[in-house]
Amino acid sequence: MNIGDKAPEILGVNENGEEIRLSQFAGKKIALYFYPKDNTSGCTAEACSLRDNYSELKAKGYEVIGVSVDSEASHRKFIEKHSLPFQLIADTEKKLVSEMGVWGEKSMYGRKYMGTFRTTFIIDENGVIEKVFLPKEIKTKTHGEQILSL
Repeated sequence: MNIGDKAPEILGVNENGEEIRLSQFAGKKIALYFYPKDNTSGCTAEACSLRDNYSELKAKGYEVIGVSVDSEASHRKFIEKHSLPFQLIADTEKKLVSEMGVWGEKSMYGRKYMGTFRTTFIIDENGVIEKVFLPKEIKTKTHGEQILSL
């Protein structure tokens, strides 16, 4: 997905098994952020940065939604452990990560594996992607501030 593309209507199911649709957020901007795994250091830093800046993001008209391929149960624990005030989509079937183009081959210590590329899509009030933060651009500890600076 690129700038100017319309985001998909069905985003997936959240930590409570409820379907999340783009149209639920009509008139709001969405920071749809994809991250590799619940409770890992970088992903926790990113989630906590978004949590710490959540009231300012809301004040600027943003809704924050996280997405990983972890289960609903894993998301519930992650939300509880870090007091996250936003929804997390459990994309266990890798539908949204594939559709958005953030699932692919990664490499760590010479080992290749499939995973989620840390990416954030800023979606405007009409459901159109207006900005994409690519993996190398995201600073996990200050990602909330990065979005606020737009």
